[in-house]
Amino acid sequence: MMNLKYKPELPLTEQPIIIIGAGGIVGDAHLPAYRMAGFKVYGIVNRTKEKAEKLAAEFGIPYVFDSLAEAIAQAPENVVYDLTIMPEQYIDTLKQLPDGSVVLIQKPMGDDFDHAQEILQLCRNKNLVAAINFQLRFAPFVSAARYMINQGLIGDLYDMEVRVSLKTPWEQFPLVMVHPRMEILYHSIHYIDLLRSFLGNPTSVMAKTLKHPAKKLSSSRSTILLDYGDTMHAVINTNHDHDFGLDNQESFIKWEGTKGAIKAKMGLLMDYPHGVPDLFEYCLIEEGSLPEWKTVKLEGSWFPEAFIGTMSSLMRYAEGSSTSLPTNVEDVIQTMAAVESAYISSDTGGIKVSDQFKNLI
Repeated sequence: MMNLKYKPELPLTEQPIIIIGAGGIVGDAHLPAYRMAGFKVYGIVNRTKEKAEKLAAEFGIPYVFDSLAEAIAQAPENVVYDLTIMPEQYIDTLKQLPDGSVVLIQKPMGDDFDHAQEILQLCRNKNLVAAINFQLRFAPFVSAARYMINQGLIGDLYDMEVRVSLKTPWEQFPLVMVHPRMEILYHSIHYIDLLRSFLGNPTSVMAKTLKHPAKKLSSSRSTILLDYGDTMHAVINTNHDHDFGLDNQESFIKWEGTKGAIKAKMGLLMDYPHGVPDLFEYCLIEEGSLPEWKTVKLEGSWFPEAFIGTMSSLMRYAEGSSTSLPTNVEDVIQTMAAVESAYISSDTGGIKVSDQFKNLI
């Protein structure tokens, strides 16, 4: 059985966390992940204090603050601020943090590219050590695939595909489901960021994001093609409207190379929020043998374990045990540029067949 390295390295020092916000993702992912990793959550603050108090009681958080100003005033040394609020609150919140603060910001990095640029400039002006919480990069199945690819086991990577075709209960995310840029900005953005983490920045983006005829959502299906030249195929297909049972639902990432392939089933998204088990498979081409797919059992999943990775990478960078901060704001601004390009492409459309060939048909 192949021995894969996929678990995140933890920081060497204790860096207490103050969480700003108390939405569902905090109780479902942030706090369970931090408890698994042994991170110390010092305090929490939320505009509706009762929500913060409930989480504090459940997870043993010592302090519930009445305001952000109080949280900052009582913050211990080496504190890491964990922003779990909506993007429209980022600027005001970041302005209040002391210069030089260490902060993990929930994705997306703003409501659009202009907003992202404003956030980036503010982080620069305040000298913040700031990262965006793109946890999918640290999911066990992604880290295992990255390890195999970095070891050269599947040869030269020439194809990456993400396919999601399932029923997503958007009603569980009331603040997200009313957003005018829902599907790409709040879901497919994970995959755009993921492909960038493997392939770098695309030269161009082609996309179409679509509504469902019977739903009051801004968008719920997208196809996104990232252009990396004439040999790399990088595509994202999402359909959150496949409400026809589990039998034919799909949720996977696939990597293909000249020597092999990897496929990771993202079970979390299927039958959400219950999920189904993940599945990590690979096939390595061996001369004289028929292709054979093998399975590796990995511990953990996207939720909550991947949330250890984003926080741990920030802590390790802040303490100096790592020189790399993968999801820093300087990198993620490129993800936001690709997202904005996808929306522009979707709005402007492709080549109009009737205009190009009307005189030839």
